[in-house]
Amino acid sequence: MITYLAEAIWNLTGSAEYNTSPQEDGTYTIEWLDEKTQPTKDEIDAEITRLQTEFDAQLYARNRSTEYPALAEQLDEIYHNGIASWKAVIKVTKDKYPKG
Repeated sequence: MITYLAEAIWNLTGSAEYNTSPQEDGTYTIEWLDEKTQPTKDEIDAEITRLQTEFDAQLYARNRSTEYPALAEQLDEIYHNGIASWKAVIKVTKDKYPKG
């Protein structure tokens, strides 16, 4: 949860000065250092959940990117064998890691 804390606070405040302290139970405390409107813990937690959900939804794309052939290899496939052949090569990875 701490991973997205800074991004969540930035999204909610634009820029706020604060210190955070992780707790042993996996939660956190925030010490606000400026007079900006401070989001509530529930608002911060909701934004962290949104960010995590967004990240999780892109797992297929991260997995695909590591398995696609290098761009030069893809262009070579297209040049020598055509678009249909290239699509068949790419489809293997797309089928292995379907979108959503």
